[in-house]
Amino acid sequence: MRTNLDFSPLFRSSIGFDRMLSALQAGIDTVDNWPPYDILKTSEDEYRIEMAVAGFSQDELSMTQEQNLLVVAGRKADSDDDVQYLHRSVAQRSFQRRFELADHVKVESAELVDGLLIIDLKREIPEEMKPRQIEIGTGQALPKFDTKQIEAETQAA
Repeated sequence: MRTNLDFSPLFRSSIGFDRMLSALQAGIDTVDNWPPYDILKTSEDEYRIEMAVAGFSQDELSMTQEQNLLVVAGRKADSDDDVQYLHRSVAQRSFQRRFELADHVKVESAELVDGLLIIDLKREIPEEMKPRQIEIGTGQALPKFDTKQIEAETQAA
């Protein structure tokens, strides 16, 4: 049984989250779940994606990071062997997996180890966007201003 969620009440009371809610809706509608992957939070600002890509070599995998999108793709090279499979369950079809990244998340490294593609990510917030403490100084009392009203001259036309 498939349930579609309606996010329209959230659009009414939230500002600037429309991209996140749209991505969440797209994630619900996505049926393809291959290749399998895990997402781990390794520290406060560090993440890891572990994707099972058994049967793919390093040359058959590609990764591209755009603004807030990481695209991992695998394209199996055509085999020239005339091999007849009696049983074949290792999936070797091409794939493209997209990951929406939060602002300021960058790919630190990627490596292929024992059939797992391991991608390390880190959130690096620029210094000018980090919260900063503002010191409140003590100063002299401000002088009182004379609150005289300026009268405008009226001229008869």
